[in-house]
Amino acid sequence: MLKTQEKMLMNLYDTFMTAKRLVVMTGAGVSAESGIATFRGDQDSYWSRFDPYQLASAEGFIEAPQRVWDWYQWRRSQVGAAQPNAAHYGLAELAQSVPLFLITQNVDGLHHRAGSQQVCELHGRLMMNRCFNPSCGYREDAIDFSAPLITCPRCQSAYLRPDVVWFGESLSASSIQQSEAATTECDVFVSIGTSAQVYPAAGFAQIAAASGAQLIEINPEATALTSQVDWVIAEPAGKVFEGLRSLLK
Repeated sequence: MLKTQEKMLMNLYDTFMTAKRLVVMTGAGVSAESGIATFRGDQDSYWSRFDPYQLASAEGFIEAPQRVWDWYQWRRSQVGAAQPNAAHYGLAELAQSVPLFLITQNVDGLHHRAGSQQVCELHGRLMMNRCFNPSCGYREDAIDFSAPLITCPRCQSAYLRPDVVWFGESLSASSIQQSEAATTECDVFVSIGTSAQVYPAAGFAQIAAASGAQLIEINPEATALTSQVDWVIAEPAGKVFEGLRSLLK
């Protein structure tokens, strides 16, 4: 007789392999398994003394651009030292076998580093810079995590800022449209490592459910979504996908 863990993995594998259109949404819990701290970071760090709004808003950047830039450079150094985990690699491998639309609330780029080709990054990309002047449109890779504050080389009238969504800013309309379209058409929706509290991402599961999709949650902690899904796997994503990867090979 199969053990409970083995049976769960086989059932999950079968569900994924028979899905016609699979949508997966990942949150901070997946990154945390790679050692990346949540938004506030280490509570003992220098940065814990600041209100998040001071570090991640246009107003905070206007008030103290050097402080905001230094914080993001610190975050980049932390992310740059992290490695994708089994969940990142497992999702990349799964996408080679089934039609998979991957949505992430994370900005660390670990899905790309693990090999995922198409990732809808709702909150932007930490490892990219863009001009603070929205009419300029300049973007570039962030390569040097010790570089000082940079003036935009194109317009020469504003600083570069991280290409992430700050408090008070809207998510990309195209990202939302793509995600809503995918969730409307999917037959299996999987929420992994997200608290399901931040909208519009928190509403994607409801869109999928309204279209008849099966809802699965992989999260060691109960969330706002737990009572609404068809199947709860209360385990770390890395542990689950470590087992799945052996079946995908």
